[in-house]
Amino acid sequence: MTNQTSSATLPPVVDNSRKTSFRILGAISVSHMLNDMTQSLIIAIYPMLQGEFSLTFGQIGLITLTYQLSASLLQPLIGLYTDKHPKPFSLPIGMGFTLVGLLLLAYASSFNMVLLAATLVGIGSSVFHPESSRVARMASGGRHGMAQSLFQVGGNLGSSLGPLLAAAFIAPYGKGTLTWFAVAPLLAIVVLLQIGRWYQGQQRIGGGKVFRPSTSPRLPTNTIVFSLFILLMLIFSKSFYLASISSYYTFYLMDKFDVSLQNSQIYLFIFLFAVAAGTIIGGPIGDKIGRKYVIWASILGSAPFTLILPYASLYWTGILTVVIGLIMASAFSAILVYAQELIPGKIGMISGMFFGLSFGLGGLGAAALGYIADKTSIDTVYSICSFLPLIGILTALLPNIENKQ
Repeated sequence: MTNQTSSATLPPVVDNSRKTSFRILGAISVSHMLNDMTQSLIIAIYPMLQGEFSLTFGQIGLITLTYQLSASLLQPLIGLYTDKHPKPFSLPIGMGFTLVGLLLLAYASSFNMVLLAATLVGIGSSVFHPESSRVARMASGGRHGMAQSLFQVGGNLGSSLGPLLAAAFIAPYGKGTLTWFAVAPLLAIVVLLQIGRWYQGQQRIGGGKVFRPSTSPRLPTNTIVFSLFILLMLIFSKSFYLASISSYYTFYLMDKFDVSLQNSQIYLFIFLFAVAAGTIIGGPIGDKIGRKYVIWASILGSAPFTLILPYASLYWTGILTVVIGLIMASAFSAILVYAQELIPGKIGMISGMFFGLSFGLGGLGAAALGYIADKTSIDTVYSICSFLPLIGILTALLPNIENKQ
């Protein structure tokens, strides 16, 4: 791979290592919260969609797959393009797709319209995530793990709010009340316009560039490719397992423990809130002790609890899912920053690739698990998925790319 970041060919750039902009990090985190809250409403109303359109679990999984694929396939391409041609105002444009998708879902009268709405929301996600992750790194002041954790916690907090809001407003009053939530993407568009102006200012100051070239030693190409494969397997493990919770947890609770729809959504909110809380942990700890240790502990460390979950009572199911969410959620920020440091200078492409993989694998997982649930049972899904975190042992094969490690 040719090093294109030679200091002899770059114009002066902004030194982002001097000061952390918490104002921008807060704004992009809030935008992430509003974006992912809007998107999570799709999953939160799955039981309602199942009743309205007489859907099988396989069709439920297809909704997730449609959304996740539209979100995942475009992200690396958008990230690669914006690495070369940054687009500060692409963020509010992406949020516009999410807004249109939400409104279409509110008035969907057929399963095909639901799939189209999911596709539009996915496209909005594919535009939002690579550039917003770049903004977080630009504003990090060199504290990359902390910045990604703050960015991620906004998204995870938003995802956790979807089921709670669905239980409080959509379940009692119907799918049409989704239009009430159009205020979320509209507010996000206003915030992202301000972030776009800041981003544009950074470009002007830096002569079109926003980062100094990395001085990190480059690894052999074979080592980089192998490391990316290991990271892919870790993302696979995390995404498939979280897909089993986010897409089917409400059905699992209603089927196994006879929990009501509204109460099951509260359980889902608690799990997703734990995921949001866990996200805060991974980045800052990774900054201090190294990403590899955090990746190891967050994926493999959740295995004992996932293995117990299929045999737990309702009380212990609630506790175990909180513990699993806290531990497993700390992985993504560490994986993303590790990958960014593995291939410096390709922030957008790497962010798009890993957000895309996370979405895409989660969608494939939801579809595959829905098929298994139709053929067997929801219990079988959780028994199979309980072994996935054991893949975390592959972390031992990652190279040590930080002095801390």
